Amino acid sequence: MKKNVLLTGATGGIGEAICRKLIKNYNLVIVSRSEEKLKNFMKDNESIIKRITCDLKEENQITKMIEEIISENLNIDILVNNAGVTDDSLFIRMNYKKWKHVIRMNLDSNFLLSNSISKLMIKKKWGRIINITSIVGHTGNLGQANYVASKSGINGMTKSIAMELAKWNITVNCVSPGFIKTKMTENLNEEQKKIILNKIPLGMIGSPDDVANCVEFLASDESRYITGETIHVNGGMAML
Repeated sequence: MKKNVLLTGATGGIGEAICRKLIKNYNLVIVSRSEEKLKNFMKDNESIIKRITCDLKEENQITKMIEEIISENLNIDILVNNAGVTDDSLFIRMNYKKWKHVIRMNLDSNFLLSNSISKLMIKKKWGRIINITSIVGHTGNLGQANYVASKSGINGMTKSIAMELAKWNITVNCVSPGFIKTKMTENLNEEQKKIILNKIPLGMIGSPDDVANCVEFLASDESRYITGETIHVNGGMAML
């Protein structure tokens, strides 16, 4: 029987790659802020068993989504916390609104989802929680104090949750992407790309599929003895 995956940020670049990778062997419950994107995403694919529109910075919407998942007995086996936002500003110019927006969306939503879904996993004595973080959560980055704090928070929270949930055969891990080809990186000029590539020992920008491959591994039984860890997908940009 196929296991069920709950994937947030499903319609973004990395989210879509994860979806296309997992859909071969799992049933998917996909989540996005955009109802329009969600409706047309991989239309008519029977392995997508539920599409949920949810703004993850709103606690009441997350609560409603969890209630819907439970009431429909969607039986989530694997949670992939992929959704995230940036709202950049130099620290001395950053206001609390920008800080709160990113922390609520990236860190608070991760806590709320992991906290609720893990309770369903405990009943089955099996589960996988996979958090998509970022290289900057380990290295820091100019103009991203809020984003870096949210990703660093996820890294630390993952270790604590992994310790607590291990006795129920639930693993909790992070995948930390470096510089990945997305719509945003396509807008960089050649000089900007050259500067970045010079920092990457492998000499190339990663693809969303590189991230999705790690997610697929961590979702599988092959990763059963790995928990509380971070897999870095950054071409050697930061060897941590």
